[in-house]
Amino acid sequence: MEQVLTNTRLVLADEIIDGTIVVRNGLIADIDAKHSAAGEDCEGDYLVPGLVELHTDHLENHYGPRPGVRWPTISAIQAHDAQIAASGITTVFDCFRVGNDTAGNDFEHGEMRELAGALIHAQDENRLRAEHLLHLRCEVSAPNTIGEFEEFLDIPNLRLVSLMDHAPGQRQFQVMDQYILYYKEKRGMSDAVFDAFVKQRIEQSATFADPHRRHIAGVCRDRGITLASHDDATTAHVEEAIDFGVRLAEFPTSIEAARESHHRGLSVLMGAPNVVRGGSHSGNIAATDLAARGLLDVLSSDYVPISLIYAPFALAERIEAIDLPQAIAMVTKTPAETVGLDDRGSIAPGRRADLVRVTAAPGSVPVVRSVWRQGRRVA
Repeated sequence: MEQVLTNTRLVLADEIIDGTIVVRNGLIADIDAKHSAAGEDCEGDYLVPGLVELHTDHLENHYGPRPGVRWPTISAIQAHDAQIAASGITTVFDCFRVGNDTAGNDFEHGEMRELAGALIHAQDENRLRAEHLLHLRCEVSAPNTIGEFEEFLDIPNLRLVSLMDHAPGQRQFQVMDQYILYYKEKRGMSDAVFDAFVKQRIEQSATFADPHRRHIAGVCRDRGITLASHDDATTAHVEEAIDFGVRLAEFPTSIEAARESHHRGLSVLMGAPNVVRGGSHSGNIAATDLAARGLLDVLSSDYVPISLIYAPFALAERIEAIDLPQAIAMVTKTPAETVGLDDRGSIAPGRRADLVRVTAAPGSVPVVRSVWRQGRRVA
């Protein structure tokens, strides 16, 4: 089966050309800097590689849309998948949390594993538009983390694991102001309940964080699963991550940690919503500050899927040193390479025909017109 897309602005790895792309049997067969009389006229729109999303918690919003409400799993998964694909994301690493750190406000034990199983089932039944892979977010300071982690090890789609510690005084919450807002005020804890919770979490972190990190890192190394660090704040955190074999530095909380991670060969990931909004919702460093310093490698939609196509166009407009091919690489080529998916992420002969047609003009919100995965129209 052959498809031709013409009159399009092809965003290649290091340039943009006006021309035509030929897709054959799900792969990119040819690229030509000419227009063709045959094929689908893209009317001068951009054509970019299918977006690769490494970190999204968005499935949780569909599965648990209100406190105490659980939506039927397959329906929740299909709704999530439809929004993902319509945002131009053709490969998505859905996040599943293991380890309870929120004083009974997490999902119940087994729910995340059940949801992951339903996701694989939906994919096997060809219900989904995007390709879904698993990203386990492991709260290393929680006592039940290892048990929950091992329940996922039979899933072949598990390709990414991140090491987190959200205990007070650690990483993202080195300053208590943010911890008080995130845990006490948002969850309505009394002073006594909050004080007891803080004491418990500090003790748990001291007891479990280091042995859990070592155990999980060892399993990932043995199984070839990509490992990510989370909320690194210091060069010591980065050094520890490198010792564990980490390849992805998620949401570093300081310029110092981001610079060390980038210079040591880790891919530095920040949130695309951070770019769109112009800053972090939690008061941490702005992604655009890292981009301006040449320290930003990967963007993630995190909690707003459409931000992943919005942010690279915004970056290319706002940061003089970043052109559009470089910005698009942050949501395509670099994340794909970071997790070992070398068959996608760029428009080049032999790569998967994961493609997104986008209308975009300076100062406007990009519009996703069409999405193909392996040559098949999915949105």
